[in-house]
Amino acid sequence: MSSTASGRNGTWRNWGGNVAARPAREVEPASVEELAAAVRRAAEDGLKVKAVGSGHSFTSIATTDGLLIRPQLLTGIRNIDREAMTVTVEAGTPLKRLNMALAREGLSLTNMGDIMEQTVSGATSTGTHGTGRESGSIAAQIRGLELVTADGSVLTCSEKENPEVFAAARIGLGALGVITAITFAVEPIFLLTAREEPMPFDRVLADFDELWAENEHFEFYWFPHTGNTNTKRNNRSAGPEKPVPQLQSWFEDEFLSNGAFQVAQWVGRAAPATIPAIAQISSKALSARTYTDIPYKVFTSPRRVRFVEMEYAVPREALTGVLRELKAMVERSPLRISFPVEVRTAPADDITLSTASGRDSAYIAVHMVKGTPYQGYFTAAERIFTAHEGRPHWGKVHTRDAEYFSGVYPRFGEFTALRDRLDPDRLFQNDYLRRVLGA
Repeated sequence: MSSTASGRNGTWRNWGGNVAARPAREVEPASVEELAAAVRRAAEDGLKVKAVGSGHSFTSIATTDGLLIRPQLLTGIRNIDREAMTVTVEAGTPLKRLNMALAREGLSLTNMGDIMEQTVSGATSTGTHGTGRESGSIAAQIRGLELVTADGSVLTCSEKENPEVFAAARIGLGALGVITAITFAVEPIFLLTAREEPMPFDRVLADFDELWAENEHFEFYWFPHTGNTNTKRNNRSAGPEKPVPQLQSWFEDEFLSNGAFQVAQWVGRAAPATIPAIAQISSKALSARTYTDIPYKVFTSPRRVRFVEMEYAVPREALTGVLRELKAMVERSPLRISFPVEVRTAPADDITLSTASGRDSAYIAVHMVKGTPYQGYFTAAERIFTAHEGRPHWGKVHTRDAEYFSGVYPRFGEFTALRDRLDPDRLFQNDYLRRVLGA
């Protein structure tokens, strides 16, 4: 996969293929100074400005018909501070490169999402997260950031410096400026033991509180049209390292999880009536396994089957009720869903527009394979999520607007006031931000 999903004739496309844009101008700045100069020039020429990462968002959060900033040249580690246990990286660094570089230095992030193709700034700006009992999203691990604001000045933010900007800009949606560098908290590299095993849907829900409390990182996948789930528990381990053997890894992670899964998606698209039967087979294809490895090899996995996704955060205590409603809705409807539903958790954090801001959260993600009509399923799922004050992932499909967000985010006004101060002329505005933050 290319670092940025892009198209011909100046058209930019996202990874999921559901969003396109035609910017008037594109730049690839090689330094913060060049980036700041490009922002000032765009403002003089009356062009709106957006920075784009790897195109992994399913919303039009990064689209513009003005200046598109590509951060490919702003990559790499600027500084490792072993006393403070932090690493400062350029904004365009892909998470994959960061994870591998940290591992070589004997370091690791505490928690991460399940894919690592995104850039650090794209992933954090949209609130990308994994699952964790105590450890939060990637943005929750930020200790400082550098931001080019609308007037072309460079702002450094942390808990001590510009703290009100720091509170918001860690998940800033690209609305406050262009992030040029991020400082993350890191720790000495550690081992995780992953235990993956099938479990009946009803049992997972009945035991959910225990499974959550007993594991540092718990998640599961439910296969619609079945009563089956696949659970995954990741916990720190004293070792020894016991990775999945290469052949088994290829068979399970590439052949079953990507290859055979892709074929099942093709069959399902051609003949939707076969989907429930395929789901029964798919949900039983992956057998239980246990392995021990360094964090990024356990947390992340390749995703080669392209899809479109909606994900909502609901209060953690609402999770089991929401999932039961979702299952009942699928069973009542003529929908045929060939993609598993992913369930994860995060502790409350203090970031203004984080989906876990101020509340312990559970995430429910629904997916459809790229190119299939997803509106019916997503609309029905969204109705259930919003009835429970759900907060949609900023980089995934949703239909919510500023009015809705002002009701589910107690600090929403704090964010929009800061935006008024940092970007009064809306240099970083686009249609998506107009909808979710208001004009």
